[in-house]
Amino acid sequence: MACSPEIIHELIRILGPELVLTAAEDLLVYAFDGTAALTQQPGCVVFARDTADIQAVLRLAQRTQTPVVTRGSGTGLSGGSLPVPGCIVLCTVRMNRILEVDPANLTLLTEPGATTLQIAEAAAAVGLFYPPDPGSMKISTIGGNVAENSGGLRGLKYGITRNYVMGLEVVLPDGEILFTGNKCVKDVAGYSLKDLFIGSEGTLGVITRILLRLIPQPAAKQTLVATFDAMDAAAQTVSDIIAAKIIPCTLEFLDRTTLRCVEDYAKIGLPDCEALLLMETDGHPAQVADEAARMEEIAKTNGCLAIRRAADEAEANALAGARRSAFSALARVAPTTILEDATVPRSELARMIRFVDQVAKKHRLRIGTFGHMGDGNLHPTFLTDERNTEEMHRVHLAFREIFDEAIRLGGTITGEHGVGVAKKEFLPKFLGDASMRVMRGLRRELDPQGILNPGKMFDVE
Repeated sequence: MACSPEIIHELIRILGPELVLTAAEDLLVYAFDGTAALTQQPGCVVFARDTADIQAVLRLAQRTQTPVVTRGSGTGLSGGSLPVPGCIVLCTVRMNRILEVDPANLTLLTEPGATTLQIAEAAAAVGLFYPPDPGSMKISTIGGNVAENSGGLRGLKYGITRNYVMGLEVVLPDGEILFTGNKCVKDVAGYSLKDLFIGSEGTLGVITRILLRLIPQPAAKQTLVATFDAMDAAAQTVSDIIAAKIIPCTLEFLDRTTLRCVEDYAKIGLPDCEALLLMETDGHPAQVADEAARMEEIAKTNGCLAIRRAADEAEANALAGARRSAFSALARVAPTTILEDATVPRSELARMIRFVDQVAKKHRLRIGTFGHMGDGNLHPTFLTDERNTEEMHRVHLAFREIFDEAIRLGGTITGEHGVGVAKKEFLPKFLGDASMRVMRGLRRELDPQGILNPGKMFDVE
């Protein structure tokens, strides 16, 4: 369903014809995000150049009760930026300026369309460090990272996006500007409103500026890869590393299915085994040397087949890059690749990995599992074909069992991908009635007409 001619005319008046897309072939490109098997053509697509553009678009949407779906690069994996019929897709990728890097206060101010990699590079240029590193960091936008509260490979030691947001400029659904937060390290005045918008998936407001916290660059790092003939041994190694009070910046794993796909894709000499651990420590050189030696010893105690230390930064980057390519490598195997992110307490990792394997066999599905073993965040990845209706039914049954088990083990239905549409049916069971009532109330209060990203996360009524 297209937007009405009156709305299109007004959008062109506000933005200019070059920033408004209405042709079917243009809209097709914005009919999906990174989530497999979900598609919906929008009513139109517009590109904002600044906060004033977003204010004008939202005021028009409010006046005409037209739904608005905010979008960055479209790399989301839960359908968070999937259009709804007749909506305006509000794309912020042209708002990509890094406005200020402030070494004195260890902060960076940016527009939402800058990529995560650009943020990291701008920080590194002045000897500082922005740690969150989602797998899509080369193309994902920082606005999307904030809206989804993204994580990444370094989450175990450094945390997720929320831990680095100090302030936000947000345009509310009626066009009013709200700025919450500042450069102060301590600020406990009133409710922490910025935390309300982080992870809100575009349902409460449109983020237009982001003030980020930076930290000093680690002086040294060491990357190691350990291989195992059983996933349980890899999981026990992770538990033992944490029990030894070592918090690596990266503690990742690949199962055999994923490992084979990655090696076929990256060709960097990864061995054939049941499980591979990528371990990286950073910090003071003496601390890095000590932690690397202790992690190597723990892996050997748990019967690792072999352990490999990166000889230099190039090799370290190649090994880390191989892990980052896991999704892309798996995507080459089947027509449809569905990546999930069930998360459990670290003590339940081995049990959960075994359960995923049992579910795959039970439903006759091919699943490759990889993820952030150090923080319990698993990525069971279904290799399937969305054109096969019967198989997709089995995939959905498997999803339900995996998420039910994650909840039963004290985990969550999403560690970093968000809820969107893909996991919205599981949210009430995970959160419970009281939490759902409060969230619905907040959403109704901020967006009484329900124009922002309707149908995502949960239904208001």
